[in-house]
Amino acid sequence: MIPSLEDLIEQMKAVSGALTIDADVPLTDIADVDSMDLMEWLYGFQSANPDAGADANVFDNEDSLLTVRIVHERLTLLVTADAVG
Repeated sequence: MIPSLEDLIEQMKAVSGALTIDADVPLTDIADVDSMDLMEWLYGFQSANPDAGADANVFDNEDSLLTVRIVHERLTLLVTADAVG
């Protein structure tokens, strides 16, 4: 089950210790969130949702503009594609 965008933000705040995370701010611009936090969150998500097919690719950040909103959209597409396919 994909968490809502608000739940995803709360989960990322919990693993990173960040007090606030704006869904539309690039993750690289949030001082309290680093790659280890993202991987910790991903591990927890994979453990809770082993059939979702989520891997580190949800955090691909070719243009340094990756946001939590984009991660949420990627997760939603994965689950939707899996349900259809």
